[in-house]
Amino acid sequence: MDALKKPNCANSSPLTPLGFIERAATVYGNSTSIVYNNLTYTWTQTYRRCLQLASSISRLSIGKGDVVSVLAPNIPAIYELHYAITMTGAIINTINTRLDARTISVIIQHSECKLLFVDYQLTRVIQEALSLLPDHCPHPILVLIADDGPVSLPIGKFINTYEAMVEAGDPGFIWVRPESDWDPLVLNYTSGTTSAPKGVVHCHRGTFIVAMDSLLEWGVPKQPVYLWTLPMFHANGWSHVWGMAALGATNVCLRKFDASTIYKAIHAHHVTHMCGAPVVLNMLSNGEPLSHTVHLLTAGAPPPAAVLLRAESLGFDVTHGYGLTETTGLALSCSWKSEWKRLPTTEKARLKARQGVRTIGMTAVDIVDAESGVSVPHDGLTQGEIVLRGACLMLGYLKDPEATAKCIKNGWFYTGDVGVMHADGYIEIKDRSKDVIISGGDNISSVEVESTLYLHPAVNEAAVVGRPDEFWGETPCAFVTLKDDYGQPRPTAEEIMQFCKGKLPGFMLPKSVVFKKELPKTSTGKIKKYALREYVKNMGFPVKSRI
Repeated sequence: MDALKKPNCANSSPLTPLGFIERAATVYGNSTSIVYNNLTYTWTQTYRRCLQLASSISRLSIGKGDVVSVLAPNIPAIYELHYAITMTGAIINTINTRLDARTISVIIQHSECKLLFVDYQLTRVIQEALSLLPDHCPHPILVLIADDGPVSLPIGKFINTYEAMVEAGDPGFIWVRPESDWDPLVLNYTSGTTSAPKGVVHCHRGTFIVAMDSLLEWGVPKQPVYLWTLPMFHANGWSHVWGMAALGATNVCLRKFDASTIYKAIHAHHVTHMCGAPVVLNMLSNGEPLSHTVHLLTAGAPPPAAVLLRAESLGFDVTHGYGLTETTGLALSCSWKSEWKRLPTTEKARLKARQGVRTIGMTAVDIVDAESGVSVPHDGLTQGEIVLRGACLMLGYLKDPEATAKCIKNGWFYTGDVGVMHADGYIEIKDRSKDVIISGGDNISSVEVESTLYLHPAVNEAAVVGRPDEFWGETPCAFVTLKDDYGQPRPTAEEIMQFCKGKLPGFMLPKSVVFKKELPKTSTGKIKKYALREYVKNMGFPVKSRI
């Protein structure tokens, strides 16, 4: 037996999710792959388009190890680009469309992207981002995604249009397979957890495993109808960009949406599955009962039990999970037990709001004492840091070995999230380290918002915490003390919020401001943010809460 304990050329082919679409073209070739407005493609057509686009990309001298970025909403182009870019051996970087020009500029410079596909509605922010690049930083080649824009849309600095590149490509292009399981596939940037986003690199192997793992954990059957309410720039749609090809799904794309648009799409296309942050769940909870069950996977922040109850009463079957950019998909899932069906409705909602247990693809999860590294008691009370171990974890942070070493140590990935382990082995998050605020599924760094507030000439001290919000989950609430010698008139809360506009992305702006004579502090002079969180809990929900 010992002589067989080694790989051979037939059994050691690198795992890659790129093969999913090739197989889909064979198995589900005549079935619908993409629906978008009045546009429909089959899997044969989508595979052909991806090969043609990959061919055109490779002609631009883009290949193995190069980074290609995409700034676009959930339209067919961003789905196709996930495959077309990586079929050349290049690495795909999808950029959050909610970011401001400054942050996008940082990402372009840090990633050294050589080619950038831009949706026509986002050309202005890209032009501004490029203008902020240092003189020594080369600009990427620009390609315009015209989509449903005006026919006479000017190309300007863009070398070509997306559709022109598809049409000019070779459908016989031989796509580039990875040489190793560990070849980089995607580069995703964290948004808001630090003042400078970290570039998270994932390999073919890890992405393959998490894509399969998520489908199995969620129980998705062959050929579902999947509605894209989760941005594909969010960890590659929690890896469902890859997984839906494996199952021959119908991908229903939406450029933008509200509750009405979602319900219309559900009825028109008989949607079976969708994902979204709790903000989407809340958006849907005030609708009409569904004519069929829709399976909804939510993550990003614990969904309020009341929202879960309303959504499920309408016909949504909600699954709650937990993941990070560093896991590119679910790492924990609140796997449902059959005996829980007999419990009272409120108790079921409480249980489902927990983050859950490790998915099958994860090797191990635990909650440990931050200082000793010892597992905390399974009592649902003792808090510690959530740690993970498994194949879907990132390779590391791009150009940041120090940050990588800080979170990957002792055989674990340290998430920075604080939680408890219940007696039944299910995990529940209790807080976020580094004071991260999760608003509508996006992470917001309180430090970055505070830094902006300190720019105001009247601000003496500032602290930002998440205020519970019925729609977004939570929004930034700023606590401010003013300088004694500032003079009159003193700034109002509205003026403080207005001051932050243009300096921060819209989703990071404080939605409420509280003036204090003094902020609570520890004996070492640190602001007691836990005390401020207790304060905002008693403030209730903001009066206005809209997209």
